Amino acid sequence: MLGIWQFSRQKKITYLMELVLLTLSELSPMFEQFDLDSELLASIKKLGYTKPTSIQDLVIPEAMAGKDILASAPTGTGKTAAFLLPIAQHLLDYPRTQPGFPRVLILTPTRELAIQIGEDCKQITELTKIKTGVITGGVNYGSHTDILTTTTDILVATPGRLLEYIENEQFDARDIEILVLDEADRMLDTGFSEAINRIVAEARWRKQTMLFSATLEGAGVLGFAKEVLDDPIFLESNPSRKEKAIIHQWLHLADDSHHKLNMLVNILKQEGVERTVVFANKRETVQYLSGKLYAEELPCVWLEGKMPQDKRNKAISRFKSGEIKVLVATDVAARGLDIDNITHVINFDMPRKVDIYIHRIGRTGRAGNKGTAISLVEAHDMAVIGKIERYTKERLPRRVIQDLRPQHKESRVVNKKVKLKLTNSQKKAKAKKQVKKNAKQAKKAAK
Repeated sequence: MLGIWQFSRQKKITYLMELVLLTLSELSPMFEQFDLDSELLASIKKLGYTKPTSIQDLVIPEAMAGKDILASAPTGTGKTAAFLLPIAQHLLDYPRTQPGFPRVLILTPTRELAIQIGEDCKQITELTKIKTGVITGGVNYGSHTDILTTTTDILVATPGRLLEYIENEQFDARDIEILVLDEADRMLDTGFSEAINRIVAEARWRKQTMLFSATLEGAGVLGFAKEVLDDPIFLESNPSRKEKAIIHQWLHLADDSHHKLNMLVNILKQEGVERTVVFANKRETVQYLSGKLYAEELPCVWLEGKMPQDKRNKAISRFKSGEIKVLVATDVAARGLDIDNITHVINFDMPRKVDIYIHRIGRTGRAGNKGTAISLVEAHDMAVIGKIERYTKERLPRRVIQDLRPQHKESRVVNKKVKLKLTNSQKKAKAKKQVKKNAKQAKKAAK
């Protein structure tokens, strides 16, 4: 280092530039650091991955070491690849010696998410001999015959249909070595608890279990983790600025459902509102809104729980391709919709829980892109608004559409400022300020 100052000015600049690049390369690790096989690295490159996201950097080495994992990361930060890459590497490191049932099982709460993970898995393992299968409800039983009767390495499934096959002795879980529960909190919250517990028990010879979720707010998920995980590692990512969603959120106060409908139509006709997901809580509301939007010359597709799978797939395909710009859905679409460039999420109905709100708005602003989340709020929704504001530690701005002003003002009770939690540094500063104030008061009193 001492001799650098004897170099010419150009050589000094070159040397310092190389030093900076070396430092940056150390700070920004690449996928090669994980000792993944060349086939996987080639697939990653083909998919356009350049360097690991924060959750991938945390999870991949621990998962490849065979440890049980409880991981949380925001939607759109590469959570799926964080568990698919170690799984694929395990199957390559320890190839099967005889045909049989799947060695890896990935459980998801929705059909859409299962299909999406299945597609991701096939892309990542494209250059290998690893075979992936997907089993979900809503499709003909015969369509799963090939998966159940031939050798499959990775199975992605929804719990209900898979449990049927287990009970009918068409599926044997004894070969499962790795079990992954994606969106574990949602599965536990949506009535899958019994099915999951039975599947977990059937796969009791597994060597590794991983639980993933965008949030860990769901009731019972931590208790469930204690039961199914063996000496787990808890990993929570801190996404970089590029990974973080930039979602502009606000709400409009509404007098009633008719007022909300008028505001929805107004918003969807505004300039810049392109690919939009509109959330409702009930199937009947989805059908009602779809009819009303068509009447306003706003073509849309819709998703709800009892739709046949082929119709659900067609609706998503039309929305994904850009043929239709509005998707109206129940929360079946809040998980697993991996569609680029969704500009807006509109909550026609407010969700009942904070974590559902987080997942809904996570459909936009993915992978560092900007997005907008708008909530249409009636008086009875203000309780959940308070919970959302406490969770996010931010007050949702109240906005007004000029020609659609609400007749009723927000209640003083719910209009209170949200009390935000203070950081340690803020607490210290507050305490220091209080000490000074007390000293001044004591000095004044002494005079």
